Amino acid sequence: MQKNYPRPQLCRENWKDLNGKWRFLFDDEDRGESENWYESAFTDYRDIRVPFTYETQASTIGDGGLHPVVWYQRDVEWEPSGRRTLLHFEGVDYEAKVWVNGKCAGSHTGGYARFSMDVTGYLVSGKNTVTVRVRDSDSCVQPRGKQRWKGENFGCWYVQTTGIWKTVWMEEVPMHFIESIKLTPDIDRASAVFSVTLNEKPEAPLELSCNILYQGRCVSRQRVCADARFVTFEQPVCNMEEPWQVEYWSPAHPALYDVELTLDDGRQQDRVDSYFGMRRISAEGGRVLLNNRPFYQRLILDQGYWRESGLTPPSEEALIKDIDLILEAGYNGLRKHEKVEDERFLYWCDVKGLVVWCEMPSQYTCHDEAMETYARQWMEIVRQNYNHPCVITWTAFNESWGIERVYTDKVQQKFTEAVYHLTKSFDAMRPVIVNDGWEHTVSDILTLHDYEEDAGAFRERYGDMQAIVENRIPFNRDRYAFAKGFAYRGQPILLSEYGGIAFSTEEGWGYGKQVESQEAFLKRFGEILRAIKETAGFAGFCYTQVTDVQQEVNGLYTMEREPKVDMDEIRKINLL
Repeated sequence: MQKNYPRPQLCRENWKDLNGKWRFLFDDEDRGESENWYESAFTDYRDIRVPFTYETQASTIGDGGLHPVVWYQRDVEWEPSGRRTLLHFEGVDYEAKVWVNGKCAGSHTGGYARFSMDVTGYLVSGKNTVTVRVRDSDSCVQPRGKQRWKGENFGCWYVQTTGIWKTVWMEEVPMHFIESIKLTPDIDRASAVFSVTLNEKPEAPLELSCNILYQGRCVSRQRVCADARFVTFEQPVCNMEEPWQVEYWSPAHPALYDVELTLDDGRQQDRVDSYFGMRRISAEGGRVLLNNRPFYQRLILDQGYWRESGLTPPSEEALIKDIDLILEAGYNGLRKHEKVEDERFLYWCDVKGLVVWCEMPSQYTCHDEAMETYARQWMEIVRQNYNHPCVITWTAFNESWGIERVYTDKVQQKFTEAVYHLTKSFDAMRPVIVNDGWEHTVSDILTLHDYEEDAGAFRERYGDMQAIVENRIPFNRDRYAFAKGFAYRGQPILLSEYGGIAFSTEEGWGYGKQVESQEAFLKRFGEILRAIKETAGFAGFCYTQVTDVQQEVNGLYTMEREPKVDMDEIRKINLL
């Protein structure tokens, strides 16, 4: 992959990074659109460093207050060449409207999914002005994840994220181009299914060529006729010389196959590079299986915050560092909590062999508008991250946030069932967790959250796992494993949140009593983990958490990624 390329699953060569200095305005009175701010260059503006939001120090502004409407503007030098030009936004929170040279080019709602627009017809030779209006709010209808909706931080909710918070970029494509690829590996058939979407239905059939390579060596190739907008075909991931040889992707062996796709209309060619991993994830017989073999998950919860830049990673190197820190601590995966991370993070998890649970950022209310908003934005996220082999689980809800009455409320129960089946209709191969940690309805994995700090009490509580999964006793003081009307069907059971140990010298909070020393930390860490591993029924665990996050100081590392305990000891305990 090209360095800093924002979308590793669909790479082209001709692109332009639009991060950096933009003109920026607060519009607290919401006057900008009625006064046509998009028609001319801003005056009395301040500079902002995109993609960092105005709340962060990295943006050069550092204003933590809520400003519901903000504007961005910058000039872009561009020379049209008879091809199309696409403008991409990897993430803008929350409602974005875009103008190019004073003309509206498109809009998008939702803070956690990318969006693109064809701006070819708005560009001129030389200087072009891109203007973006963003509207955010403290509404609990919009999926906001860990972003606070009050004036100050509280509980486990942090400073809000407003505006452009991921990469902005442009690229040049032919008149006929590949808009997206859905790649589905099938290890049982030693093949991959390609579902390719073109930007439009061609007037005459085009030729689509697909080459699959492994470590630079061609594995298979074929050409298919592209006479519709949607083209689906299956291609073997082996050759006649080595028909038995397929490299499976796993944390121990993160094998990746490269893909070269070319669309030819007789005049221009669209060439894109992609990749995939041959792996199968399933939940069967009370176990999670990876490539048809039991896979015990050693996960850590990761919220992806940095002190100077909030939700936005400071650099690609910072993403790589976080992955390396997780691997060095003895974990084989992570639960990306209440955030959809920069796609380059998923790329490096693919490369390095770290499994990921992809989770929907929560909204905090449930009614008709909230349910419709949620379903639309969730499916954007699922489609966006589908191809990554590291993503092995979809987590739709967390701890009944936004569905607080799901234990008894039939409407909320039906909503979770609908989300489950909608997700499975697009992705039949990955397990879906409907309500991580608390009352489940329909779910492929049963997950429990428990921050019990005493190993003896933990063993006593889970000594009768059958009583817990049958809802005869609560597992976490007052929580039950299933909502009323739903029952255990033999799903794998994971303890998907526990731990959260903090030191008493720290300002902020952790779970349970704070410890006085590293020795006390390691003792509690080791005793609880041994209790988990010795409890019959658990197919894995997820420790809270990688780093401190603002007032939540229960990370293994500080926000600056400095270790708070001996990581060699943490690794030894994890791997016992």
